[in-house]
Amino acid sequence: MRVVVDGRQVSSEADLHRLLAGPLDFGPYYGNNLAALWDRLSTDVERPVELVWTHWEESRANLGADLFDRIRRLFDKVQAQDAAWGLRNRFTFELRTAHTPPA
Repeated sequence: MRVVVDGRQVSSEADLHRLLAGPLDFGPYYGNNLAALWDRLSTDVERPVELVWTHWEESRANLGADLFDRIRRLFDKVQAQDAAWGLRNRFTFELRTAHTPPA
């Protein structure tokens, strides 16, 4: 599954959770916080997942560097965990600028 987050739609952490919860089917009891996001992404979401965050610079400006970096590290950690576990179908994460051509 490919999930594209348009950074122009992320003005708050709540926006990000909303944009991920639907396509990744987090369900009605999702906690809408980074701990809940880790729980869902690290164990519950069916693989493969390709997360592409476009226009991420706008999200970073809106969220602030600290929160944005915490979210990015969480995604990196999920990606690293899947690789360490040798999963064939994995979670992958990419930050894509407006000028980066699609892969």
